[in-house]
Amino acid sequence: MTLAIVLAAGAPAAGLPTGDGRTLADRLADQWRRAGATQVRQAADLTELADLVDVAAGPVIVTGADLVAHTAVLRHLATSPVGPTVALVLTDPPAPGQAAVREERGQVVDAGPAGRLDGATGVFGGALRVGVDDLPALAAAARAAAVAADAGPSAGPVVDRLFTGLAALGTLTFAHRVRLLVAHRVADPAGLAAAEAALRGVDEDRAELKLSVKEKDDFFTTFFVSTWSPYVTKASARLGLGPTAVTMISVAFAVAAAVLFAVGGGRPALVAGAVLLYLGFVLDCVDGQLARYTRNFSAWGGWLDTMADRAKEYVAYAGLGYGATHAGFRYGWALAIAAMTLQTVRHMTDTWYGVLHDEAARRPKTVGAGGGGIGDRLNAASTRVQADTGSLSYWLKRTVVFPIGERWALIALTVALFGPRVALIAVLVWGALAFAYTGALRTLRARWMWVPVLDTVDATLHRDDGPLAARLPALRPVGPLTLAVVAALGPAALLVAALLRAGGDGDPAGLRWWLPVALLVLLLAGLGAGAAHNGPLDWLVPAALRAGEYLFAIAAGVVGGVPAWLVFGYVLVLTLHHYDLTARLEKRQAAPPLHGATLGWDGRSVVLGVAAIAGFAGIVMATLGAYLLVLFVGSVVLAWVVLPARSRRAAGAPAVGGVRSPG
Repeated sequence: MTLAIVLAAGAPAAGLPTGDGRTLADRLADQWRRAGATQVRQAADLTELADLVDVAAGPVIVTGADLVAHTAVLRHLATSPVGPTVALVLTDPPAPGQAAVREERGQVVDAGPAGRLDGATGVFGGALRVGVDDLPALAAAARAAAVAADAGPSAGPVVDRLFTGLAALGTLTFAHRVRLLVAHRVADPAGLAAAEAALRGVDEDRAELKLSVKEKDDFFTTFFVSTWSPYVTKASARLGLGPTAVTMISVAFAVAAAVLFAVGGGRPALVAGAVLLYLGFVLDCVDGQLARYTRNFSAWGGWLDTMADRAKEYVAYAGLGYGATHAGFRYGWALAIAAMTLQTVRHMTDTWYGVLHDEAARRPKTVGAGGGGIGDRLNAASTRVQADTGSLSYWLKRTVVFPIGERWALIALTVALFGPRVALIAVLVWGALAFAYTGALRTLRARWMWVPVLDTVDATLHRDDGPLAARLPALRPVGPLTLAVVAALGPAALLVAALLRAGGDGDPAGLRWWLPVALLVLLLAGLGAGAAHNGPLDWLVPAALRAGEYLFAIAAGVVGGVPAWLVFGYVLVLTLHHYDLTARLEKRQAAPPLHGATLGWDGRSVVLGVAAIAGFAGIVMATLGAYLLVLFVGSVVLAWVVLPARSRRAAGAPAVGGVRSPG
């Protein structure tokens, strides 16, 4: 249930007659109903608003009565998936008394009177949606502003004083900017007439369709997908397809492409697979566009979108690996395993660097002891390039990091022209170069920012520690990142030795008794589990732990003579487990219901290491992989079906259809 409150106090424009004869305040109230608010009230002052907020059971929308906007703008604000509390931000010149805002990475990091806020990036649009957890802060801000108003006259609309008071309480607020559509705050009949004329000059539905496309996407997606995917989005909406249905069709296309890569047996099949892979990526974009166009968002949808993207990409790698092996290349599966491992570790760094940057935006004045230096210059250069939208440097920066559109395009092009082996090598080479580039720059910038992030979350969960790591003593002077990196070197050395022996017609099984050494080195990472994760580079710990576990599993498979396809399948299951953790982090979800039974990176590695030493690596790897897959599926069913259904029954609420967040 969403309550919308129109706050008429301090807004002289509230009683202005609009083109349809209603007052502006009454028209706003009707627009909020059409935008999805289940209850709309008008409040005469801040005290009445605070009383309404006290009894609200769901999100609350607060708007001043001077806003002239398309209903779609209000609907977008009400359904914005970026965060629980979102404020409308405009680029209009601020009127006297209106609040200015300063944003970083889409977050409002400061708000205050226009003209007195340094570095302002916009002006408050007079409307905000406040999440349930932030309602006490909203009520407190309303009462504080009411007391201040009683103490003496204050200029400006009441809704602006409410917003600045809420920001002053430290409430995390995201900015919702208006694009293509119209939203203006008015103060007199002339302003109202001009704003209504601007409304009439825009086709609302056509603008919404254009808005379904991401504003800043990657080069391939922008020029080879988004130029025509909105037509597919419109057709899908007319056919009544939901985003989840489009996602499933996209998965089917990717699976079909992987099958053609694997067993096609000729150039026509490879070309057909490349076309299917491209169309699958188009549909992967369409599902997010459809979610934005229909305003069909949820944490479940965002989770599904993330998991489906990775599953499709890795299924394509499997098809390429099988196809290269089938064509006579000895290391086809090895290339596929390497590509999947590299991409997963890259994604782990991407996720945690994003968390780092968001935390830095909330604390913009926190810098390292160096006072800037090279990190400061890199940050300024990156900001300049990002602001120069459409320039050569802008597109180079977005392309060199090898985003998903470029990966799928490279796979489709190289497999059609040269075959699966070249496609995998191309993905590995570009992926490794992109990893080196982003890793170096991010490390420098992170040292400059000096903002810890792992100590703001459940580090044990996101490290994926098991019972053994939890019981090891903490080696605090060394630090968790150093221990994790050193731990990954042992399995890496064993893997290199095993591959060299296998490549020289030797028997990797002769290295079996080096497995305990590699395992002990890997378990060194457990000595950092109990240490504080507050170093400037500790956001790299989860990625280092993922690399260590994957390398050990691969090494155990090579030494134990496990078929390469089975090693690929086992690592794939591990990646699903870890992507589940990061997807929940991004969507602010709790741990998977069965997470405690997954044994942790340490427990799984011990089981696999002991099995490889005993000569049962293949059987145990298959069994452990199947076990983890069952736990993964069980967690999905429990988290997204069973537990929500129980909660609805307990609350006596009707069942709600699944919705998603944009991809």
